[in-house]
This record gives sequence, C-alpha cells and structure tokens, in this order.
Amino acid sequence: MKEISERKQIMRYLPHTSEDIANMLTAVGVKDLDELFATIPEDCRRSTPLDLPTLTEWELNAHMEKLAAQTVSWNTHTIFAGAGSYHHFIPEAARYVLSRSEFATAYTPYQPEMSQGTLQGIFEYQTLVCRLLGMEIANASLYDGASALAEALLMAIRIGRAKKKTVAVSTLVNPYYRKVLETYFQSTGFKVETLPYLPDGSTDLAAIDAIDDLAGVAIQSPNFFGGIEDLAAAGQVIHDRGAVFITAFSEPLAYGLVKSPGRQDADIVCGEGQSLGLAQSFGGPGLGIFAAKQKYLRNLPGRLVGQTTDTDGRRGFVLTLSTREQHIRREKATSNICSNQSLCAMAAGIYMAALGGSGFRELAALNRDKTEYLKGALRAAGLELPFARPTFNEFVVKFPADFDAQWQKLLAEKKILCGIPLVCYYPELADHYLLCVTETKSREDLDRLVEEVKP
Repeated sequence: MKEISERKQIMRYLPHTSEDIANMLTAVGVKDLDELFATIPEDCRRSTPLDLPTLTEWELNAHMEKLAAQTVSWNTHTIFAGAGSYHHFIPEAARYVLSRSEFATAYTPYQPEMSQGTLQGIFEYQTLVCRLLGMEIANASLYDGASALAEALLMAIRIGRAKKKTVAVSTLVNPYYRKVLETYFQSTGFKVETLPYLPDGSTDLAAIDAIDDLAGVAIQSPNFFGGIEDLAAAGQVIHDRGAVFITAFSEPLAYGLVKSPGRQDADIVCGEGQSLGLAQSFGGPGLGIFAAKQKYLRNLPGRLVGQTTDTDGRRGFVLTLSTREQHIRREKATSNICSNQSLCAMAAGIYMAALGGSGFRELAALNRDKTEYLKGALRAAGLELPFARPTFNEFVVKFPADFDAQWQKLLAEKKILCGIPLVCYYPELADHYLLCVTETKSREDLDRLVEEVKP
C-alpha cells in the first residue's frame, strides 16, 4: 500500500491528490493506507511492488496481442466446442443499433421520465422472450444462466410457501450451473437432489418418487449432452408429484425449431441468452433469461418492465412489481438480485428483432442440419455416437482410447479444437467428447474434421 502512495504522482489515472487521500484517511480514523487494509490477512496481501513495465500505447497494444495469441479463439482455429458458450454470427445491423449511445450509456431506469427508450427496449425484449419460450411473463433478465437456474429453484420453494424443502436437478444440467446452485443453496437449509441419466442420454425421473417434500424439478433441454428431452412427459410426471416444473437451457436458438417449453406445460423457463447476439468474449458477460406462467408473477425474481399510460393517456413504460430487497419488501423480497443485464438484454432483443420469426427458424434449421451432417459423417467413418436422443447443435462422440494424443496433435498442427472431453464432468465417460456445430462452420470445416479424426 505504501508503494501505491509513493508512486501516485506518476500514475496518471489516479484522481486523488495526497491531500485528498489524507483527508479521507482522517475521516475514517486511520493514519495510513496500510492501517486501512489491516483487516486483510497478511498472507493475502502483496509484499513486493508490482513490476509493471513502462510502455507506449503502441507497445502496450503489441504486448496484449502477443498475450492474446496464446489463447485458442475462433478467428485462428476451427472450434467444435459449445457446452454453454456458442459462436454465432451477429448481424452488423444489431451491432450498430446496440452501439448507439442511447443504449450503450443508458443507466438503470429508475426514473421513467428519463428512460423511456431503455424501458421500452427491455419491454420488447420481455415480449420476444415470451414468444420464443411460449411463456406468459418474462423479467428484465438476470445475471446469467446459472443464477437464473438457482433463482428458479428458490422460486419453486417460495411457490410452495417453504413447506417443501427439497429440489431435484438433472445431472444433465450444465455442470457449472449446478455448481452455482450449490453455492446458492448451501446456507439456506434447503436440499438439492441430483437425478441420474438414462442410457439414451435423457434424464431418469424415477428417483423423484422417493422424495417426500419435493418443491421443484429442473431439467435442461437441449441437455448438456445435446439431447432434446421429452419435456411434455417429464412435466406430467413432475406435476403428478405436485412439484414445480422448471426447464433450463444454454442454447436458446434451439427453440426456433424445437417445441417451446411453454407449449409443454413448463412452469418456469430459465437459461443463458449468450447465443442471442452476444459475443463469447472469453466467457462473459452473459444474459440470464427468466420466464414463467402468469399465476407465478408475484414470485418472480428481479425486475419487470410494464406498460402503462400517463395522465394524458399516452403509452409509457415503468418498472413494476419491484419486490426486491432494496425496495419495499426488504427481508421479504423475492430475491437479492439487485440489477439486471440491461445492455445484454437489449442486445438479445435487437438480435431477435433483426432475424424475425422466419429468420430465427431458418438459422435454427441451419444449425440442426449441419450438426446432422457431421453426425452422419462421423458414424460413416466408424465412430460411435453413444446417446440416441435427438439433438440440436451439440452431440457426444466416443473416440478411440488413444484419441487424446491425436486431439493434441490436431490442436497444435491443424488448428482444430475437437470438442470438450466429458471425463472431467462425468468420470464414467472417458474418451467421450462433446462436439458443437453452428452456422459458422462450413461443409469444408466439417469434412476436414472427419478426415482428421477418423480411425
């Protein structure tokens, strides 16, 4: 901390003078910066100065480009990896509209008289989400797909008025979502059960019969293996147990082609919206999409933008039913979600509007068709596709036992990233890889992959 104080005169971007810092330290009752941070354990503090080079703007750009070149990315490699983050083309029209200062610099819309454009944009996003998922209401977004799943299961417990304290989650829900769910639930007193998967790559619901206080069940479709679950049948079983039926997703583009969860009687639908006009950006930011049936409106977490009229009868938009902890409900709030992904939600709304209904379906069909082409070519090459469920744009392939070494060779020499090994998530699936195909892959890319990996 002393090093920061000594170097502040040469650090152009620190706005505080020595007098400013001294006055603030006096105000909080400490004599220096070291005392201010004394509560941080010593072994968590840096004991030596940062060795930062002095670079020009151009030298810094060159240095950052050199560092970036160490990372595999879609513009240097052909990547067949998805697992919750997908490379899709983004229309330039969508990029342009989103970059306008009216959207990119708009702040949280607490003052509707100053934020009608942002509020209307989010309202349109909510409308498009409802149409895509077949649901009746959608909120203004949450942080990401993982937090949306956790909030959905907490909402299921609220719907049951906390009389039922156990939720069940398919093991085919994205493993990272389930990790976040564990963090959410570890101090709540509620219990999370995990449902196994069947040989065909779908969720086994038989275990829920043994759960007496079942509040809700979450199933992902397409699931982590890429398989499309039979949501209608699952919903029937779950509702027969008196539980809330939650459908999760990580690839919303699938619902341009696959029957929506709402049409299969899902109570809550939640997931990741990164595919809808958001770049992968090394893992973030994401977009938590959240929708539900109208009857559960009062239990919805996060923000909701509604349509109204002013005193002159003109249409307007406002935040409504704000039952969050920093508003009227305090400790009785529906969640502690304090913000939403406004700009990311705006991007998704612009993307869906730019494609339109027919464009969205065509793009979804293109993803499905290219995936089926690669699946057929890999089968013909003698490789095994172990799971029989229909898929959208991801699927599992079992490679020969020595494939890992071959994969490293492909990555290094051919600049091909051939999927994601599943063994780190599912120890029983050694030599199994999850592959993803989107509209960004050409037929030449697919044929080249088959040629390189065939036994």
